[in-house]
Amino acid sequence: MLSIPYADGNIDEIAREQKIGNLSYSGVTANGAAITLIAESAQPMTGNRQGIIAEILRASIETPTGQKIESSAPFGSFDSDTQTAELTGGVTLTTSTGYQIETETITADIRNARIFTADSITANGPLGHISAGQMVLQQQSGNGSPVSYELVFKNGVKLVYQPQQ
Repeated sequence: MLSIPYADGNIDEIAREQKIGNLSYSGVTANGAAITLIAESAQPMTGNRQGIIAEILRASIETPTGQKIESSAPFGSFDSDTQTAELTGGVTLTTSTGYQIETETITADIRNARIFTADSITANGPLGHISAGQMVLQQQSGNGSPVSYELVFKNGVKLVYQPQQ
């Protein structure tokens, strides 16, 4: 006798929800930074908003000068109208310059190639351990040189310097 495979879970709920798995979105900002968003699962935003709500989200940015920023979070969203992505639920952000940053929420302004937190952060990097009330990763103001990005810690910054061995 041939057995027929079946899905575990609530079949009515699966049929009712609009959800996709293994979502991947890639694009390039106006200044040439490549952005990739990957989600394990995603569904459309509700109401009049255009975009997605995602679970198990990873995002990466590679700047024209070769700097890389990788981030991951349990939850996130991408709003097509405002061109913003928000990673939530405990975010880890790693930079190619050697920083690993932990925070609750990170917002990425795709149009302006800017990443910022509203929450406090903790970070480990080349200088040691850093805690701050906010972090901003933004394009440096140009002086005719290639576009680069600066990582700025703000609001009550505390650095515990750990010299390299």
